[in-house]
Amino acid sequence: MSIGRRGFLKIAAVGAGAAGASAASAAAGAHPVDGPGVLVDTTRCVGCRACEAACAESNRLPPPPESDAVFDERRDVAPDVFTVVNRTEKAPGVQRFAKKQCMHCLAPGCASACPVRAMDKKPEGPVVYDPSRCMGCRYCMLACPFDIPKYEYSSNAPRVRKCSFCAERQKNGLKPACTEVCPSGALTFGRRSALLEEAKTRIYTNPGKYLHHVYGEHEAGGTSWLYITDVDLERLAFRTDAPQKPLPELVAGALGAPPFVMTLWPPLLMGLYAFSRRREEVAATEPHGAHGHDAGAAKEDDHGHR
Repeated sequence: MSIGRRGFLKIAAVGAGAAGASAASAAAGAHPVDGPGVLVDTTRCVGCRACEAACAESNRLPPPPESDAVFDERRDVAPDVFTVVNRTEKAPGVQRFAKKQCMHCLAPGCASACPVRAMDKKPEGPVVYDPSRCMGCRYCMLACPFDIPKYEYSSNAPRVRKCSFCAERQKNGLKPACTEVCPSGALTFGRRSALLEEAKTRIYTNPGKYLHHVYGEHEAGGTSWLYITDVDLERLAFRTDAPQKPLPELVAGALGAPPFVMTLWPPLLMGLYAFSRRREEVAATEPHGAHGHDAGAAKEDDHGHR
């Protein structure tokens, strides 16, 4: 594939701009505000999966399977499935369920990794995606510690898909669809700080009922979705190896270096491009057979010296 000088400079500029945007985004995500959140109490979840149906309807996604056979396998989110409920057993005959979706980190790695801000943390709290900005690099997928964003590989116009925390509903003063339909009180919507206090109150006023851990308080630097449970969340398809610090902090040093490096690469690459281009021009202006004539002359000269 050939590339012109204008195209070459454009690629170099995009690369430098992307690195700078990532660093700026990482810095911006380092000071989260107390936004909306959801407290999930898995001891109250009955596995009705009304949240799945409400999410599908609200986001115009295919309806979830109706059969409880879906619990036979551990499920994950998908481009057309923004939330799933998984099941495990606390003890023989004692079931536990947990809803899984985007955690909406306070300082999201996905937004920090996105060079064009297609994935963006809104001041109100939700982490949203703008397909009109996306260039398909999928860095957000690599940066997410919870493996949430999914790519539409089978689409002719692929997007990155995930739960938006019903950002539009929240903007209109409504609760996220999933929390509005939960019949058992397993999902509580509110300010994150109040939910965190409520989670700790439930843990400490019910000795022996819960694990003494609020999942999402510190994972990935803190998330908008908080979980309390009486079983290991790893058994409910949750990542338990997420770092305890915000991901932008972990990569801030690495993101600070590319802008400097990118100022050195374009001149070097342009030099190589100019040199290669010059060789092609010289080769194109040489008479046909020049190389053959030179070879013949060398052969004759060699024969004359024998």
